[in-house]
Amino acid sequence: MMDRLILASASPRRAEILADLGVEFEVITRPTDESLPDGISADRAVAMLAERKACAVAERYPDRTVLAADTVVAVDGRILGKPATADEAREMLHRLSARTHTVYTGVCIINGGVRDVFVCSTEVEFYPLTDRLIERYIASGESMDKAGAYGVQGLGRVLVRRIEGDFFTVMGLPAAEVWRRLYPQ
Repeated sequence: MMDRLILASASPRRAEILADLGVEFEVITRPTDESLPDGISADRAVAMLAERKACAVAERYPDRTVLAADTVVAVDGRILGKPATADEAREMLHRLSARTHTVYTGVCIINGGVRDVFVCSTEVEFYPLTDRLIERYIASGESMDKAGAYGVQGLGRVLVRRIEGDFFTVMGLPAAEVWRRLYPQ
């Protein structure tokens, strides 16, 4: 049996997913360099960031299992992280309108010094978004702390026409894959 897991993420969505799975955990985060090399692919970016976050915590807790994750949206070869301003959120939502994009979540689990890094991806198609809907969504405040400026689990669900893949990857933690790696059968 694994000792109580450390979630190296302050994301309430990741904590909610783990809690729903019945996983006992505590949240411990450390400041981490989130800069990325120019031209890095979205899948490599989330893997690199998840690994950095996990390593930053695991170095202080080497006898514990540490899980970290990072999520981005990618469209047209461009990575969309969390918007810094309402104008940036507006631009992201206009870019995603009536299109399909890919959400990548990278996960790193460190247990006994062994790193397990993996990436899951899910395709998301948006309805055409009117300016009025975008403004209403931005006014909700929900877009400001989410990759791609939307949260599929909240009001952002009205933006989504179709999802192909794991819903929880879009939320920020691919639940089934994480479970299988934490508790191998």
